[in-house]
Amino acid sequence: MGAAYWWMLFGMALVTYIPRMIPLTFLDGKELPPIVAGVLRNIPYAVLGALIFPAVLLVQEGNLLFGVVGAAVAFLIALLGGGLMSVVLGTIGVLAIYSLFI
Repeated sequence: MGAAYWWMLFGMALVTYIPRMIPLTFLDGKELPPIVAGVLRNIPYAVLGALIFPAVLLVQEGNLLFGVVGAAVAFLIALLGGGLMSVVLGTIGVLAIYSLFI
């Protein structure tokens, strides 16, 4: 491995480390306004939804209903209080049965 590889690795580590350390350094012990804290608390859910939603629509080429059924079942199980494993296994089970009839 050449020197360029190691410089690139160091640069990627640095640009990942800096955004994580700045808030820890400058905001240590300070209370954020409630509205800012609320927005920051919801970012992971918004990003997760943005990453998953396109895959739901494209999970099976030519069959949009397959992804919609899977998303609806997962949402319903989660809404009923199912844990992560029950949501995943329940959705897989329903889609396995559904795929037998399409």
